[in-house]
Amino acid sequence: MNGPSDAGLVRAYVMAGGRASASRRLDLTSLVVAATGTQPDLGPEHRRIMALFGTRGALSVAEVSAHLQLPPSLVKILVADLMDLGCLATPTAHHGPPTDVLKEVLNGLRKLVA
Repeated sequence: MNGPSDAGLVRAYVMAGGRASASRRLDLTSLVVAATGTQPDLGPEHRRIMALFGTRGALSVAEVSAHLQLPPSLVKILVADLMDLGCLATPTAHHGPPTDVLKEVLNGLRKLVA
């Protein structure tokens, strides 16, 4: 470990508390939103993540990583921590249009292509 990038790896390891994987299965496209309720005492990186949700709705893990300029693998661990604490949650699924409307749209598109 001699270069400047090695220092970043050590820092990420420390921020993750020595963990190499998240407590939950998250990928780069996993969406999270701020959960309602009280926030426990959080560390600095966890607070930085929560600050992103003050002005935004749902964010993906990749977006959080880009905003904070942190490695995605680290962000997955930190986001999972916040989900475990009840600070972040996955957005609730919105029910889309009724199936019959989707079938009509599909039939219309097929007619246009044919």
